[in-house]
Amino acid sequence: MTNGTAHNRDALLPEADKRAVMAHVTVTINGRQYRMACEDGQEEHLTRLANDLNRHVERLRENFGEIGDNRLLVMAALTVSDQLSEALRRLGRLEDELSGIQDARVAAADRSHATQAAVAAALNAAAERIERVTRGLNQSVGSEIAIG
Repeated sequence: MTNGTAHNRDALLPEADKRAVMAHVTVTINGRQYRMACEDGQEEHLTRLANDLNRHVERLRENFGEIGDNRLLVMAALTVSDQLSEALRRLGRLEDELSGIQDARVAAADRSHATQAAVAAALNAAAERIERVTRGLNQSVGSEIAIG
């Protein structure tokens, strides 16, 4: 069933019944067709998943020969599950790495703010010393003029 058919069908249904209606797609895995239900708009995604699983089954059949449909499907499912497990492990490592990078960025920003504050304090102290020296010079020059 295409998306257009699903949407036209939904337009005729009361609002409460629209939630119960799902799209259907026929996929082929290991030479057999299966009619699958999915949410509207997910048909293409489900078809891609089925094609991927079918490629795994075909690869296993090439490697092991005819060992039985159920066994091929179980082996393909285990292969996909292993890939998912590895992807989740990699994702976990990347999340940990990202967390470390974010922590380092925060620490660097804190050091930068501390450095800016220290530089500002040093500049203020230098400006105060320059003002004191300038006042002292002005006073000494002023007293010499008054005396002389």
